[in-house]
Parts: sequence; C-alpha cells; structure tokens
Amino acid sequence: MRLWTGTTASGLATWALPFVLGLAVLERDLTAAGLGLALAARTAGFLGAVAIGGVLADRHSRRAVVLWSALAAAVSAPLLAAGLGRSLLLMAGAALLAGAGQGACRPAFQALAAEVVEPARRQQANAAMTLAVRASTLMGPSLAALLAAVLDIKALLLGIGALWLVAALVPGRGAKTLPAGADAESRTPQRASFRREFMEGVQEARRHPWFVAGLGALTAVIATGYSATGVALPLISRDRYDTEAVLAAATTAYAVGALAGALVIARWRPRSQGWSALAGLAVYGLAPLSLTLPVHPAVIVAAYTVAGLGIELFNVPWFTATQREIAPDKLARVSSLDFLLSYGLAPLGLALIAPAITTFGAQPVLLTCALICFLAPAAAALAPTARHFTRTPTPPGSPGV
Repeated sequence: MRLWTGTTASGLATWALPFVLGLAVLERDLTAAGLGLALAARTAGFLGAVAIGGVLADRHSRRAVVLWSALAAAVSAPLLAAGLGRSLLLMAGAALLAGAGQGACRPAFQALAAEVVEPARRQQANAAMTLAVRASTLMGPSLAALLAAVLDIKALLLGIGALWLVAALVPGRGAKTLPAGADAESRTPQRASFRREFMEGVQEARRHPWFVAGLGALTAVIATGYSATGVALPLISRDRYDTEAVLAAATTAYAVGALAGALVIARWRPRSQGWSALAGLAVYGLAPLSLTLPVHPAVIVAAYTVAGLGIELFNVPWFTATQREIAPDKLARVSSLDFLLSYGLAPLGLALIAPAITTFGAQPVLLTCALICFLAPAAAALAPTARHFTRTPTPPGSPGV
C-alpha cells in the first residue's frame, strides 16, 4: 500500500505539472513560448536522468534513489512558483530539475515493485498502480479546475511539490537484490563506469528476444500513433467538426478505456500472455485510423475507448513480465532503457508529425501511422519467446502464464 501510494503520488504530480502550467498560460502568468520551453526542459531532464537513475537503482538501494530523486522533483516546485511571471530562465531550470527527478524515479519504482510485491501478486499490483494513475488523469482536470477557482497557480505548483514529497517519503524500503552468488563484500570493490554498467543492462535486455521485440513495437506505436493523434486530434476536432467537444470526448474515452483495461487485466490471465499484450498494443492503431475519414464523432470516441483498453492490456503484462524475467540486479537498468526509448522518441515524433501533415496531408500520414501501429506489434509477436513473454518457450500442454 505504501508503494502504491508513492507511485500514485508521483504519477499524479507528473501529469499535473503540464496541466497547471497550461492554466498559467490561460491566466497570462506564462506565455505559450514559455510553456513550450518549460516542457522541453522537463523532457530533457527526464531523458538525461532516466539512464543514470537506472544505474544508480541497481548499484545502490532502490528506495534511496526514489527518495532523493523525488525530493529533487519536490524542490523544483517552489522554484517554478518563484520563477512564474518573473524569470523564464529560473522556470526552465526548475522544469529541468523536475524532469530529472521524474526520470530517475521511474526505473527505481519499477525495480522496487519487484522487491516489495511477491511474484504471484505483481500483475494485480501493477494493475492497481496504473488504475490509480488513469483515474487521476480522468478526474484530475476537473479537480484542478475546481482548485484553480480558489487557489492561485503558485499554490497549485506547491501542491505538486507536496505530491512529490509523498512519493519520496511514503514508499516501503524494499531490499537490495544482489546477483546470484554475490555477497555484501562483492559490492564494495572498484565499480565499473556508468557507461559500462548501463551497457550491462543493454546486454541483459538483448538476452530476452521478447523484450527487444516488444520494446521496438512500443516505441513505434508511441512515436507514430500516439504522436499523430496528439497533434491531429485537436486539428480535426476544430476543423472537421467545428467543436472542441470531440477532442474532450475522445481524450476522456481513452482514459475510461484504460481504466477498464486495468480492471480487466488485474484478474485476467490469458494463455498466451505475450501475444494478447501485443494485440492490445496493436489496437491503438484504431485511434489514428478513426481520424482519417469524416465519420460520426461517436466512431472516434469508440476507437479511443478501445485504444485505451488495449494499451493497458499491454502495459500491465509488460511490466509484470519485465519484473519476472529480467535479472533482479539489472532490472532498473533494463527498465530505464524501456523508458528511454519509448518516451525518448515521442518528442521526435511530435515534432515531425505536424510538418508531415502540412506536406502530405492528414489522411496519408494518419493511415501510415495506423499501419505502423498494426504491423509493429504483429512483427514483434513473431520473435522467439514473444508468445508468453518468457525467456524460454512454454512447453506444449502447459498452462499459460
């Protein structure tokens, strides 16, 4: 419960920052250019820290990495409040610090979950954590809007800092997991360089064909389908339907679908877990596909609901399989590789989609993105051991994972 509370607080704080900064733009405390700079700085901080955080979480106590990285993110909140309307440079630096804290936290939390939760209950635990984050995403805008009616933007930023304090102080300690056959004295001699230790995580990832293939598919879907719908959906809602209601309804439907997916996967154990998860990832292609034709808005809403459902049918088994199959002493580094690639290429996709739509038109770009979303998971399903997300194929006749 303590781990769930800390993870939920970090997820809510991560989601809330861009939303609150967006409110600052509406209140004219921040310009649109300033918002873009702050969010870019946060992304840079995340990408710069996630690999380092993975190495540190495997090198030291995962609980300590969560503590110090979340405290760094907490410190960024008053700095953001101090810079709001006064110093864009201070805000950019604070956003960089916030992203670094967030990036270092993610692989550490992922590895800490494997230490705290017994293997038989990890899928339920991962589903519970993603359920909390999706519920926050669904209810957060309304709650933030209500709070904004009685609190100013600086107070909301301090509230984000308080959430990071919860993420820092509440989670359980876990236990440092050593490599097989190692003892406490084996950690004290000379350490390898950060680069070498990170490359050890890369080598560990390559030992699992299902992980490499699945990560490639996930990265492709996020960089194309997710980016395309993030850019195209607002434009289509405005230009084709002449209302913001389609944007709001589709975004809400995605969160509702994800909530449903987390509830389903908390108890569902498909016989071919890997194939089922990759099928869930593939249905995200319905989101960009639904935007290609002048269909009724209900079709778009339905497509986004199914896409949200599918993404959680992938996410939860993916995290659970990673915690089960990856060597415990390299889990944080492999998780950092996961976040680095899947999240790291998303800004590139977002940056390229708009020029592509301008050059080639929305329909061919969206169709291409939908096709990639369908084909990338299908190709990943052909990888050895992908059917069950295990290092060795499950013997014939044995029950699914």
